[in-house]
Amino acid sequence: MGKNRNDDISTFKQLKTNDEIIAPLWIHFREDPAQSVYPVHGHAWGEFVYSFNGVLEVNIANNDYITPPPYGIWLPPNLKHSGLNRTQVSHGTLYVHENLCAHLPKHAGIMLTTPLVSALLHQLRDYPKDLNDPAHMRLLYVLLDQLKDAEIIRTYLPHSNHSGLKQILDYLHQNPSDHSSLEELAKMSNMTERTLARYSQKELGMSLNEWRQRLKVMKAMSMLNEGKKVESIALDLGYSNATAFINMFKRWMNLTPDQFRKR
Repeated sequence: MGKNRNDDISTFKQLKTNDEIIAPLWIHFREDPAQSVYPVHGHAWGEFVYSFNGVLEVNIANNDYITPPPYGIWLPPNLKHSGLNRTQVSHGTLYVHENLCAHLPKHAGIMLTTPLVSALLHQLRDYPKDLNDPAHMRLLYVLLDQLKDAEIIRTYLPHSNHSGLKQILDYLHQNPSDHSSLEELAKMSNMTERTLARYSQKELGMSLNEWRQRLKVMKAMSMLNEGKKVESIALDLGYSNATAFINMFKRWMNLTPDQFRKR
């Protein structure tokens, strides 16, 4: 078994959060090293966090929101959250004051952004202008308008503070292709299958089998972004053929892997 989640991040580099946001609509770009964390924080600004390279992982009340580019994470104002970078990540954050958030989602989630959103973010990053430049502000407001129309999904992975269950979840994170039965997983943490099932429902709000499916979807999103073939992803996630993987992915995302990649 691997270390639990808290042990994993105890040696990660602590990053400084943006606690002083200088305008009602403001964008900031950062390069974060692998194995780094943002401590729990919140503010009166909403955030649209977009990764150019690498996979972002944001934790809110023991729920993980994980998304590779070209999708972003929306966080409404006054929401406590933390961030985790297991690998090097290049990202930008659009900060939106709560007064400008009336038409944006009231809950956190993954925004399925359009190619125009990606193009705007690349333009803003690659050709920086003075914050008071009217052209810069026009781009920010176009970006904000695009986010108001973006589809948002709430796929997430709950976590648990229960030591035995935490061990199992961490093991599955590291071994998404694992085919161990619930009974075998329970024995790894000196539990019975019945006890594991009970803790899964109590701590995660779902069965462990459902949690494993969500984990596979999240892992698949990252691998699709990396350009891996569907057949290779299916094998990496423990499926005997691509069809079974495609059916699972479509059931959760309402898109095939190829449709997801194209969007």
